[in-house]
Amino acid sequence: MQNKTIFDKLGGQANIDAAVVKFYQKVLSDPSVSHYFKNTDMKKQTDMQQKFLTMAFGGPNNYKGRDMKAGHAGLGITTAAFNTIVKHLGDTLKEMGVPADVIAEAAAVAETTRADIVEIK
Repeated sequence: MQNKTIFDKLGGQANIDAAVVKFYQKVLSDPSVSHYFKNTDMKKQTDMQQKFLTMAFGGPNNYKGRDMKAGHAGLGITTAAFNTIVKHLGDTLKEMGVPADVIAEAAAVAETTRADIVEIK
């Protein structure tokens, strides 16, 4: 039997889409990270993030955005900001009833992007 992907464990596309909406509500309400999105089209950002996480979590790959390094270049994202964003993702999944082991798997995937996103240690 094939192992289930994180995408499957999260319940598929509808749940990932809902999680991203809730995630950005948290991010935009947090003054320590919301400024990174000041000039961002959040409808487009939400769509791109839904597609990226779907792909990153083992679902269909419909992501057509830039790679993580190019997409975050020049934003001056700090280690603390990255940690906060990952925490908001984990908190969102927890609030949606996702088991801790699946949240840990999702956080591990997010962690693989750290080197490409963080510019200021």
